[in-house]
Amino acid sequence: MPVALDRVEEVVRRRGGDLVALSHAIHAEPELAFAEHRSCAKAKELIAQRGFQIGPVAGLDTAFRAEFGSGPLVVGVCAEYDALPEIGHACGHNIIAAAGVGAALALADVADELGLTVALLGTPAEESGGGKALMLQAGAFDDVAVAVMVHPGPTDIAGARSLALSEVTVHYRGKESHAAVAPQLGVNAADAVTVAQVAVGLLRQQLAPGQLLHGIVTDGGQAVNVIPGRAALQYAMRAIDSDSLRELEGRAYACFSAGALATGCEYEIDAAGPAYLELQPDEWLANVFRAEMRRLGREPVPAAVEVGLPMGSTDMGNVTQVMPGIHPVIGVDAGGATVHQRAFAAAAAGPSADRAVVEGAIMLARTVVALASDSGQRERVLELRERRVAS
Repeated sequence: MPVALDRVEEVVRRRGGDLVALSHAIHAEPELAFAEHRSCAKAKELIAQRGFQIGPVAGLDTAFRAEFGSGPLVVGVCAEYDALPEIGHACGHNIIAAAGVGAALALADVADELGLTVALLGTPAEESGGGKALMLQAGAFDDVAVAVMVHPGPTDIAGARSLALSEVTVHYRGKESHAAVAPQLGVNAADAVTVAQVAVGLLRQQLAPGQLLHGIVTDGGQAVNVIPGRAALQYAMRAIDSDSLRELEGRAYACFSAGALATGCEYEIDAAGPAYLELQPDEWLANVFRAEMRRLGREPVPAAVEVGLPMGSTDMGNVTQVMPGIHPVIGVDAGGATVHQRAFAAAAAGPSADRAVVEGAIMLARTVVALASDSGQRERVLELRERRVAS
């Protein structure tokens, strides 16, 4: 194992310039969910040169699966590359993609001797749309025994947790009328939005710990002198686990219904995509990754503190609910900014982010090597996969 550990690190450091260039190239052309065509192509370029076999996945234009090796232990390395509207790569998915590619390249160098099949999974639409959840449903992870990825953030967290999430769009339909000549003939859909948001605001006082509600108005009318005949809200609901999320959804839906009831509007609720389940990090993998962080001079959050630091929501949670996996956070110096802020987008192509690309790839690759080389842990994850397939 020591030789393999050193070898994967050497590969990443040797290819560091290419990986940083990939990160910067994706960062320079941010693309939104399910439209990451250039980013997807860039992520595939280096691994195609290394001889990975690349194919489509789940009928998604911007998803892919690239394989190298033929060992019985199939390891999925997840690479995200979608950006946020207007603020670009403020979640640093360019770093995720480049680190994932780097880890896959390194593991390809030791795949034969460690009995690995390396599967780099290009996973679109994490910010909205649930690319991994769709890929999971389509069978893209069926043969995968363990899944890993690394995400940037303001601090280092080995066993990162997340909140369960569901998103909905609420459409209200009323009746247009002139706002001055005959307002009494109108049914105001914008008023339904107002009532619903007031109800949500009052509900917040009674939310259970870990539950969150946040949303925006996506349609509130088109002209000031026309009673709006249509309006819409988009809301996200989050909770510490799926059971709590279901309870929150019931209460939020009642608020949306109240808007329609109070104003006489019709309404419908559309799910924006698959629900995101909470992250369930594999303890053994997280401990190895934590040790790797310390080895490289990082200071990860203590394990006892991790549970109280939910980092938002991710569709990687869906993956970790069905197989061993980790989604650690690697620290990037953004001058005090955090993810989904413009300052973090700027920092995601800076020196600290470049270091995160290289070190993230090293830590992922070395964690997989440690797993593949430990007979007990290897048997554990393979047995879990067999039980999953059998069920």
